[in-house]
Amino acid sequence: MAAAAVDSAMEVVPALPEEAAPEVAGLSCLVNLPGEVLEYILCCGSLTAADIGRVSSTCRRLRELCQSSGKVWKEQFRVRWPSLMKHYSPTDYVNWLEEYKVRQKAGLEARKIVASFSKRFFSEHVPCNGFSDIENLEGPEIFFEDELVCILNMEGRKALTWKYYAKKILYYLRQQKILNNLKAFLQQPDDYESYLEGAVYIDQYCNPLSDISLKDIQAQIDSIVELVCKTLRGINSRHPSLAFKAGESSMIMEIELQSQVLDAMNYVLYDQLKFKGNRMDYYNALNLYMHQVLIRRTGIPISMSLLYLTIARQLGVPLEPVNFPSHFLLRWCQGAEGATLDIFDYIYIDAFGKGKQLTVKECEYLIGQHVTAALYGVVNVKKVLQRMVGNLLSLGKREGIDQSYQLLRDSLDLYLAMYPDQVQLLLLQARLYFHLGIWPEKSFCLVLKVLDILQHIQTLDPGQHGAVGYLVQHTLEHIERKKEEVGVEVKLRSDEKHRDVCYSIGLIMKHKRYGYNCVIYGWDPTCMMGHEWIRNMNVHSLPHGHHQPFYNVLVEDGSCRYAAQENLEYNVEPQEISHPDVGRYFSEFTGTHYIPNAELEIRYPEDLEFVYETVQNIYSAKKENIDE
Repeated sequence: MAAAAVDSAMEVVPALPEEAAPEVAGLSCLVNLPGEVLEYILCCGSLTAADIGRVSSTCRRLRELCQSSGKVWKEQFRVRWPSLMKHYSPTDYVNWLEEYKVRQKAGLEARKIVASFSKRFFSEHVPCNGFSDIENLEGPEIFFEDELVCILNMEGRKALTWKYYAKKILYYLRQQKILNNLKAFLQQPDDYESYLEGAVYIDQYCNPLSDISLKDIQAQIDSIVELVCKTLRGINSRHPSLAFKAGESSMIMEIELQSQVLDAMNYVLYDQLKFKGNRMDYYNALNLYMHQVLIRRTGIPISMSLLYLTIARQLGVPLEPVNFPSHFLLRWCQGAEGATLDIFDYIYIDAFGKGKQLTVKECEYLIGQHVTAALYGVVNVKKVLQRMVGNLLSLGKREGIDQSYQLLRDSLDLYLAMYPDQVQLLLLQARLYFHLGIWPEKSFCLVLKVLDILQHIQTLDPGQHGAVGYLVQHTLEHIERKKEEVGVEVKLRSDEKHRDVCYSIGLIMKHKRYGYNCVIYGWDPTCMMGHEWIRNMNVHSLPHGHHQPFYNVLVEDGSCRYAAQENLEYNVEPQEISHPDVGRYFSEFTGTHYIPNAELEIRYPEDLEFVYETVQNIYSAKKENIDE
């Protein structure tokens, strides 16, 4: 039903036939109008592409006005897909009619693929080869992405399954593009010191659906630089940094002039704009994303240091990054140019601590330990990015609620893009793929991916044969289980063995004990978990134990849980459940309940009738009581 609804919105641009004789009364009056007026009428916004096609077939004058590279078709394209106009230069020749047709075809192809995903991948994660159809599409990728964004922006609470898979496809496409850009960036010479550019790639990869660009982030930093210059002008109106033009890489050599810049920076960043280190919520991934650091005006030592470093260098102060243990720092040289320097010839700057300037002794006091001189040395871009990704990797390992382990997967991808032969991380990636491949979802392609990773590990480090052998054994066992899998299990409410099941898929429930809101997406007549899970969850302490219906529920905090029937009750004030997997199972939220998509309905074909009956009894009765 959703597919039909969205497809109906796609227009077909008619072919332009040979000129026809004007037969409509009054047409001669119309074509005698000045060209600018006619063009204005045709671009008024009330005419569709099909209308323009018909208008252009009436006579030579209108056909010329509607030429494929003219303003009329450009306006049709702009009105239909405004976000794409930024990809065209005003000076370029563009066949707008042809672009319209290509974009429309890409939209139809995108919707066809999105519609197929639910049927193909309902029972498993979208596997690594699941996007092969997309990679083989003809036409500009930006057109395909734009259609996916249009699906995501569809209004209302309908087409949830479409939005779910459109999001996954768009996530994949953008990540692949960003990862390729990052790999090319890492091939730059060691003296290429665009720390900000590398940090933005990490930000983009972990947030591919956000509109993040180096240009926009640089523009925000430039606005901070302007404020610093304004303050600096009050300190020294002849300061050489004030004469720098955007994009220049000039450096100031006098220490006193550099000090004036840093004083102005500290005032603007920490006093005027209120940037600060995030001590209260230190272990939050947002602290490592540069666009979030600028929005929230807080971060951790490495992200705050990169911001500080970028501003200082734009104003001519040659600060350098220091990969100091436990606390990333910057160093500021105090020695004479060309002299032999040691660690005591630098002042160390703590951007996390409001730009405080530290001696070597104070640096050691900051982390509570003595360190060797080597740890005060400058590091290149790749080492800085390695530390940023390492921080994200540590946070990803701490994930509890997010059962997709998205941050862990993203950070592993990034780390292995920089260091592809890290055996322990390859093992971790193999275990993660294996985990996501067999529980709770199954994916044959992920199993093959595990085997590829394990073979690579064995080549790198034969000493890992024990861990590799264990994973290979379980992976091959999984392949055998896949061969024995039967078809879809259908659960009928009318079946005698399901007589004790009280609730249905799509109902909004509340947990009696823990108070969380959730939606049911599956049920079993009795607990189907193993003895260990039953023991760990203390199921035997329940009055009805494990001999009662249990329900798979999506919880508002993003988790998936398995709840006993006696612990659930109807939510008298139903609301949308903001869980990332809602669209995987449901096509629409009605305001009182969710409607299952076609794949879920196949598995529970009789539940929807029970849902309607429940909604009528529970919520209609409540409304009548309120009206009285």
